[in-house]
Amino acid sequence: MTGNTGISYVKGDATAPQGKGVKVITHICNDLGGWGKGFVVAVSRRWPEPEAAYRKWHRERARNDFGLGAAQFVQVSEWLWVANVVGQRGIRTGSKGAPVRYEAIAAGLGRVAAKAEELGASVHMPRIGCGLAGGTWSRVEPLISERLTRRGIPVTVYDH
Repeated sequence: MTGNTGISYVKGDATAPQGKGVKVITHICNDLGGWGKGFVVAVSRRWPEPEAAYRKWHRERARNDFGLGAAQFVQVSEWLWVANVVGQRGIRTGSKGAPVRYEAIAAGLGRVAAKAEELGASVHMPRIGCGLAGGTWSRVEPLISERLTRRGIPVTVYDH
């Protein structure tokens, strides 16, 4: 089902994206270097490379662009990439609210859009920012529509 946002919603597993051509699976990471809960567990069950790349990116952050709003692209097969988007500050809800950072997600999605255009790829994701990050879909969905589907990039969101 596609709403007026241009996003297609399907039941299924975002680590097994549907359709033809090059695909970019997009998910949200935290800014602490932690990887071990939520969607990343499913990613790591299929491919070791995204977690290894993320951990190295975080470890060497003094010499790279790691931080809120950054995106790292890891090729896991000929037609498939995983985008590690840093869109979460820390890992637990505290005095500053939930860990989700909408502006960082928006910036990261802009980077995903540029990569998808370069690859001629479609973008696939769970409801990013709405699990452990504590965000709400009503705030994330417009960011996807603004940064991706308005640029003509096909987006599929998977509900497990």
